[in-house]
This record gives sequence, C-alpha cells and structure tokens, in this order.
Amino acid sequence: MGLKNLIDHQPDLEVVADYATAESAIAHIPRQADVAVLDVRLPDGNGFDVCRQIKAEDPQIQVIMLTSFGQDEMVLDAINAGASGYLLKESRGHTVIEGIRTVAQGGSLFSPKVTATLFQRIRSAQGPADPIDELTPNEAKILAQIAEGKTNREIGDSLFLSEKTVKHYVSNILSKLGYQRRAEAAAHYARHRSEHPDPES
Repeated sequence: MGLKNLIDHQPDLEVVADYATAESAIAHIPRQADVAVLDVRLPDGNGFDVCRQIKAEDPQIQVIMLTSFGQDEMVLDAINAGASGYLLKESRGHTVIEGIRTVAQGGSLFSPKVTATLFQRIRSAQGPADPIDELTPNEAKILAQIAEGKTNREIGDSLFLSEKTVKHYVSNILSKLGYQRRAEAAAHYARHRSEHPDPES
C-alpha cells in the first residue's frame, strides 16, 4: 500500500491494478500495464515464474523485482526470467520511482549492492584473466619480438631502447607471466595469439 500511494502521487505514473497472488497477476497484468513491480515471494508462487509468464504473453511489459533478498543466484534468476530491474526493499522510495521510469523507457536498473554482487559473480564465472592482458603496451611489444626470436639488442634497436632497458623489461615480462625462460614466454604468447587473433592482422 505504501508503494501504491507513493506511485499515485507522481504526476506521470498511475497504478492501474495491484494483485496479491501469482495466479491473479499472471491472469490480469499482461497488456494492462507498462511496468510490473513484482515481489519475489508470493503466497502461491514466486515472482520469477510470474515474470517469465507475463513476458511470454506480453514481451513489451517491463518488470522490476522488488525484494528483501539480494543473493546473486536470485539476481541471475531475475535476469534470466526477463526482468529489467532488481531492487531491494531497503531502497529509498525515490529510487523505486526512478527505477519504474527508467525501465518504462527501455532501460535497466539494479541497486548498487545488487550490481556489485552480480559483477563479482560474473567475474568469478569468467575465471582468472590471462596475465598477458596485464602487460603494459611496451611490454606487449617486446614480448611479441621475443616470440619472433629477436635478441635484446635487436629489440632495443627496433624500439629505440637501450639493451639494458630491454633486459629490465624482459625480466618484468617473465615475472608477470610466471616464467624463467624466454622460450616459455614465447610459447605462451603464441598460444595467446591463436586463442585471441588480432582482427587487424
């Protein structure tokens, strides 16, 4: 009721209906509203299933999940169900109102706490990054020339660096990649290039 009253006081928003159960929501919400705000926990079901069924019948409707639960699995469930937003009930009223406006215009919205959790989950799923991606531009250029079999002096001549400077770079490269020999670094580079070919080459 608090949310309904808050929305009704907005000049550009209107509550067209509210329902207490998953069954009634699924039966009446499609093609009746632009945005549906759903609780995750409902007396006869859950908001994810409601979201999925509403979106299947009315793809144009935008859905915000409003809940007390911010576990990453639930956020991913909401996204997979087709929700455009996931806000915690602890969010301030104006945040919910702006969220409704945002998704109504085709945007997406997740509370900062939810977003942090989601990105952490995504990063974990992606696994550790290749250390080659952590090299500086100069280190990457030198590694490429190491893979071509060039000596420190030859690399220095091509990049206008002293042999001593190149040697320092090589030590850093080997340290970052976790190797002791240039041949190991060269092999790593070759494997990396085969898995991530340069689109310009």
